[in-house]
Amino acid sequence: METVYGSMRQHGLVRPTNGRLLGGVVAGLGRRFGIDPWPARLLFVLILLAIPGSQILIYPILWILMPAEQSTSPVTPPAAATPAV
Repeated sequence: METVYGSMRQHGLVRPTNGRLLGGVVAGLGRRFGIDPWPARLLFVLILLAIPGSQILIYPILWILMPAEQSTSPVTPPAAATPAV
């Protein structure tokens, strides 16, 4: 399973941590193809309406296969309390 995650990460297919509506699948697809999340969601729904029943299979499969985005911000330790003078 790690090779699937690695391959998807390499191609830029990750579920973002910010801007998720449900699982972040369509937001991740939109980001990969350079589309804002809301137009990507609309396009995804229109495509799924053209193929009846596919929404039951496609979204959960992508949710399982697409890795979550890894946070790139470093963890900063809390500031030390300064004694009152």
